[in-house]
Amino acid sequence: MNRARHNPLNSAASHAVLILYTIIALFPVFVILVNSFKTRRAIFSEPLTLPTGDAFSLIGYQTVMKQGDFFLYFQNSVIVTVASLFFILLFGAMAAFALSEYRFRGNMLMGLYLALGIMIPIRIGTVAILQMMVASGLVNTLTALILVYTAQGLPLAVFILSEFMRQVSDDLKNAGRIDGMSEYSIFFKLVLPLVRPSMATVAVFNMIPIWNDLWFPLILASGEKTKTLTLGSQVFIGQFVTDWNAVLSALSLAILPVLVLYTIFSRQLIRGITSGAVK
Repeated sequence: MNRARHNPLNSAASHAVLILYTIIALFPVFVILVNSFKTRRAIFSEPLTLPTGDAFSLIGYQTVMKQGDFFLYFQNSVIVTVASLFFILLFGAMAAFALSEYRFRGNMLMGLYLALGIMIPIRIGTVAILQMMVASGLVNTLTALILVYTAQGLPLAVFILSEFMRQVSDDLKNAGRIDGMSEYSIFFKLVLPLVRPSMATVAVFNMIPIWNDLWFPLILASGEKTKTLTLGSQVFIGQFVTDWNAVLSALSLAILPVLVLYTIFSRQLIRGITSGAVK
């Protein structure tokens, strides 16, 4: 059995499968990026070839920069995504710490209630959410999107983080209490650093759905000053005519920040796991 585990052939096969999966996952991104630098005719006639010669064109990026306020859309998406992730991680970690650390009547029921949010999609309550935002005067504000995305991500955050926090040593926390640390200090200085892998996981799971979402920006923040990047890109998609050069260019620009954020959180996740944060 030990020889089979350390067999170089098995290791090479695993690497080959990993490379294959990576190629399959990145292939759509490659197609979008390549075709964003092509003419409309080249997009449809030679979609898998590189943009060389007469096929090369920057008309899509020029259209994106001229039509609409692309940089404002990009800024709105960044603000909504970063703020939502911050509140999801903060409130999710605090709720998970309370559920895993303190024993009180209704502890299990509270955990099950929060877990229901994973199974019941928040879009079911779109009408009620819209009425609530109208009554609160938050329509066409980024605050409305941040509140909705925070509520959407909290159930999964609490479910994942609570499982990790139960693995944190009680001796470590009790030692902190003996040394006079408050519960807030124990939470922020002792527990949070030890659950970095799970926090990175929660961030990765919530980041892409928030960045790519079209439903709630279209309903709650469709104003010109509050449009997100995904909603702003829809201006190039018409009922009868679609500017594919501009659409692919906008999608290419929208993909880059996601890749950067994903790389940052992935590195944090790998660093936390390899450092043996949670025993």
